[in-house]
Amino acid sequence: MTTDRATPAPHPAVPPWLPALLRAGLRRLAGAAAVMFGAATLAFAALQLIPGDPVATLLGPATTTPPEVRETIRHDLGFDRPVPEQYLHYLGGLLRGDLGQSYQLQRPVSDLIAEQLGPTAQLALAAVLLALLVATVSAVATAGRRPALKALTGAWELVAVSTPSYWLGLVLLTVFSFRLRLFPVAGADGVAALVLPAVTLALPLAGTLAQVLREGLEAALARPFAVTARARGLSRAGVVVRHALRHAAVPLLTLAGWLTGSLLGGTVLVESVFGRPGVGSLVLSAVNSRDVPVVIGVVLLSALVFVVISTAVDLLSTVLDPRLGNR
Repeated sequence: MTTDRATPAPHPAVPPWLPALLRAGLRRLAGAAAVMFGAATLAFAALQLIPGDPVATLLGPATTTPPEVRETIRHDLGFDRPVPEQYLHYLGGLLRGDLGQSYQLQRPVSDLIAEQLGPTAQLALAAVLLALLVATVSAVATAGRRPALKALTGAWELVAVSTPSYWLGLVLLTVFSFRLRLFPVAGADGVAALVLPAVTLALPLAGTLAQVLREGLEAALARPFAVTARARGLSRAGVVVRHALRHAAVPLLTLAGWLTGSLLGGTVLVESVFGRPGVGSLVLSAVNSRDVPVVIGVVLLSALVFVVISTAVDLLSTVLDPRLGNR
């Protein structure tokens, strides 16, 4: 007599990249708090080392103010406290989610950053997408091709990388705005006002990314799997798109993430050249006036952008290559 036993349902297969993805995510979350703490500490220390009286800087050189009024301002802003006490007071505000009040504008720092974040985010996103598009087209079209074609594309990449962004912006502004009148001179209204600033930021990025991606593609095309795929009749384009591009994408993503995080510094000059509002112009004004809460707020924003982008790049790289999660 036989007894029928129910066959247990097979467990769904766990994607090979999921455990590695979880490990990478936990590592990144553990380091995020340390990065933010370090950024806040370094920014506070750097601004404390700037010479001069902060109250005199806030009031301006042409302002005549009685000493008792200056002392009142110094007390209200906390400048009369010891530096360690100022530091602990500000860290306590950060833990509560309070970035403080602007000394100059007398408004919450979070509100000021939120107002200027939109134009800067649009500019950075447009520049990154354009840089990735140009770099991918340039690298895919020339990887493994004739040396003359590679030398030609390498020349424009070298020029793009070595050209200062402010000089490139001035050239584009002179040609396409003042002479041809194809794009507006200043402002952030509409897509047309975004084109020249985005190109100014994107071209140096594209030159660097194209060089890295081409090198990765040529290394991938020389591996046995690519040679086998070509021997089976797969076209060069098919090998590049279906096999080589995936293997070459990890270093490209890593570099693109780092460059994206550094774009906030590049937007300062570009926004000044093209007369655009944004976080860059906000922090430039805050540094000139020693508006400490605004400067530290922007520094923390930059650190947060680096942490988020670096985490996203690590997780995406782990999906592309699960072996990275075991490191």
